[in-house]
Amino acid sequence: MVVRDALPHEMDAAGALRVAAYQADRLLDANPSYAGALRALGTDGAGEVLVAVDGDRLLGTVMLETWHAGSEVAKGPQEAEIRALAVAPEARGRGVGTALVRAVVERAVLRGVRALLLSSQPAMAGAQRIYLAEGFTRRPELDWAPVPGLTLLGFGRDL
Repeated sequence: MVVRDALPHEMDAAGALRVAAYQADRLLDANPSYAGALRALGTDGAGEVLVAVDGDRLLGTVMLETWHAGSEVAKGPQEAEIRALAVAPEARGRGVGTALVRAVVERAVLRGVRALLLSSQPAMAGAQRIYLAEGFTRRPELDWAPVPGLTLLGFGRDL
């Protein structure tokens, strides 16, 4: 398995993988309209999309989004966000999620980021285990609700 930047021709597949992974875990049930945004993340050039691949097979993806005026949880230029960590259901349990998180942390360090933040649905227990194992801590002050009935949990790591 290799983690690298997504190639332009892989962006549609990365978006489809995100949606499929979220649907497999019923993570879009509370906000089905988010599927379109999830599919499009990174296609506008905002953020850096990383992929985990095995040969030509896409196993997972994650995005590093540095702070900008529309950031969801980052509040300034020293902060960045991890967005849309997703692993294909058939690739889970192989260390793909951990490899992606490590790669995105490394990328953030190279970009001079001081704090890496993220939001996670309460049901994302597997992802949260990875985040905690990789040095992230729960940050309740970052909790927020994008739609009624769905509260996202905040996590962060100082770099």
